[in-house]
Amino acid sequence: MDTFDSNLNKQFGILICGHGSRNKLAITEFQELTSFIQRKYPSILVEFGFLEFAKPSLTDALDKLRNSSITKVIAIPAMLFAAGHVKNDIPSLLMNYAKKTNMEIIYGRELGINNLMISAACERVKEVFKKDNSLIPEESLLVVVGRGSSDPDANSNVSKITRMVVEGVGLGWGETVFSGVTFPLVEPGLRNVIRLGYKNIIIFPYFLFSGVLVTRIKRQLDLVALDNPHIEFHEAKYLSSHKYVVQTFVERIEEIFNDESNNFMNCSLCKYRSNLFGFENEVGLVQESHHDHVEGIGLSCDLCDSECNGACETNSQSLTEGQDQTVLLAGKTDVEHHHKHADPYHQTDHHHHSVYPNSKHPLGPVTLRLLNDDQILRNSVEKD
Repeated sequence: MDTFDSNLNKQFGILICGHGSRNKLAITEFQELTSFIQRKYPSILVEFGFLEFAKPSLTDALDKLRNSSITKVIAIPAMLFAAGHVKNDIPSLLMNYAKKTNMEIIYGRELGINNLMISAACERVKEVFKKDNSLIPEESLLVVVGRGSSDPDANSNVSKITRMVVEGVGLGWGETVFSGVTFPLVEPGLRNVIRLGYKNIIIFPYFLFSGVLVTRIKRQLDLVALDNPHIEFHEAKYLSSHKYVVQTFVERIEEIFNDESNNFMNCSLCKYRSNLFGFENEVGLVQESHHDHVEGIGLSCDLCDSECNGACETNSQSLTEGQDQTVLLAGKTDVEHHHKHADPYHQTDHHHHSVYPNSKHPLGPVTLRLLNDDQILRNSVEKD
């Protein structure tokens, strides 16, 4: 770090860009992560901000840097993979801010897949075996749970993490499921993998922080465990501020210090730039933010003391009678995310959501059908 610090001055700042969460523990964990990064750069001002559901917003954080006479900012997305938030929402917001203020903002890479992130994942899984010495890796099945995205490139990266951990730790088998948006979801995915006959199954949420999605994973796991008392399910901790995660953030920052960030860009499987099978209609779509209408809205949940207990989803489900439980668990918050806090028709004609081609997959979130129906209707109105 000393090599870079000597070349920097007080006009230089770092911004860690988060998604945001209603969950208080998730926000606390994000703040802790930022403090670890700040320790790596003691002579540089490090700030953080969120796209939605938490404060400070990214704009608030940028204003704070500018008010501290910062004229040049390195912005790093605190995201595991490059999907919609990394490709659209964050860069659009940063570019608009830069145009308005003449601040120079250099956008870095997402965390992605490297030796450090793979090592962090392997260590989280190995912690399970340290807690229970009776477990044998070769006789255990690993299920990695990803966030899930409408971007197949991001989803495929979760599967790569699964395989790297399986080989790194020497596990018997590995499968990948998702908490939402794509398929297979946690519950149907688990019900499929138990047919393989493993008596020990490790569930590893490949998430940075706590939150409603991590709680959703636990609830769906409980449903499957209740029906399969002969199987032992073990939960690995999500990544959080693991030392290798912090080092990856530092690596992303150093890439910009060394002017190497462009050397690592890979668009060969980006659905906006390559003619991916099944996603051909998205090539060349304008990439812009879909979060401007909720930026800066602080919506911390008062139903939980710290760790999310899923009360918000449970309350929502109790209001909807007669629906299949799997449907509710599959994607209630996905709909709330798009409909409760935003009017889908208030956008201008430049604001387009592509229709996810697998929204009606039987192992995916049924509620995505509502989102796609909205988009189809909106597109027809705009054409008329």
